[in-house]
Amino acid sequence: MARQDHHSSSFEQSYRCYPVSFIDKAHLEKGDKIIMPPSALDRLATLHIDYPMLFELCNPSAGRTSHCGVLEFIADEGMIYLPYWMMENMLLQEGDIVQLRNTSLAKGTFVKLQPHTKDFLDISNPKAILETSLRNYSCLTTGDTIMVAYNNKKYYIDIVEAKPSSAISIIETDCEVDFAPPLDYKEPEKPTSFPRSKKTPPEGIEEPAAKMPKFSAFTGSARRLDGKPLMQPATSTICPALKQRQQEAEKNGSKLSSSLSHQQSGKLVFGSIPTQPQSETPKVSPKKRTQEPPQKVEEPKFKAFTGKKYSLKG
Repeated sequence: MARQDHHSSSFEQSYRCYPVSFIDKAHLEKGDKIIMPPSALDRLATLHIDYPMLFELCNPSAGRTSHCGVLEFIADEGMIYLPYWMMENMLLQEGDIVQLRNTSLAKGTFVKLQPHTKDFLDISNPKAILETSLRNYSCLTTGDTIMVAYNNKKYYIDIVEAKPSSAISIIETDCEVDFAPPLDYKEPEKPTSFPRSKKTPPEGIEEPAAKMPKFSAFTGSARRLDGKPLMQPATSTICPALKQRQQEAEKNGSKLSSSLSHQQSGKLVFGSIPTQPQSETPKVSPKKRTQEPPQKVEEPKFKAFTGKKYSLKG
C-alpha cells in the first residue's frame, strides 16, 4: 500500500513496482519515464514543486538510488510501473517496495558514457543516435546503466561521470558528451611485438660484422709459374744463382749466352740449388722429367725465350 505524508511540503511515498510491459507500454523501455497513480497527481498539485517533475527512487533493501521522470498518472493505486532496465539497476523484482520522492536536479554540463560492447562504436554516427535516444530521458545518474535501442538492437551504456553533480537533468540543456572505451575493448598487443622487431635487425647486422674479419687480401700461398713446388723464398734463391752464373760467364766466355739464358729463365724456376756443380746437373734431370708434364701443359700458355740460340763468338 502507498504511504503518504500529508503534513510534509515534499512528496514522499512508497509503492510496489512492476515493469511497464504489464500495462502494454513497452515503448517506455526506451526512456526513464514512469507511470504513477492519480492520487500522486492530486498530492503534487497542492505542493510548490519545480517542473518538469523529477523523482528519486530508492531501494532500501539493496541500497540503490536512481532518478526518473513521470509520463502519466494512470496506474492502479499503490503501484507504479518502471522500465525494466531501471528495475535491474535498482535490483528490484516484481512487486518489491520502492520509495519515491520528488527532487530537483541541476542541469547537466558534462557526461561520460561507456558502452558495454564495442558494437555501439560501429554505428555510423553514434553521437547522433545517442542524442536522439536521450530525448526520451529526463535525467542521468552516475552508476546507472541506460538502454539505447537502434536498428532492432539494444545497446547498454554505463553512466561513468556526470557534472556538475552525480545526478543531472538533461531537459533543454547543452551537455557535452564523452565516451570511455567499451567494456569488451582490448588494446592491441603492440608493446610485445616491438621488442621482437627491435632484436632482429641487430642480429642481421652482427652476422656480416662477424664475417668481415674472415676476409683479408693477399693471404694465399705463393706458387711458381712453371708449376714446381716452392721450397725457398725468391730472394734466397735468385741472388746466389746470379752470382754463380756471373762467375761461370767470366771463366768461359763461349758459354756466356747459354748462361744468360739459364739466368733469365731462372727467374721462372724458383728453388734451384746453386751449390751443385755442372756435373751434377744430370741428377736433377729426373726431377725435371717428372715435372715435365705440367711444363708441357703450360708451354702453350707462356713461352719465354723461344727463339734460336746464338753464340757471342759468331
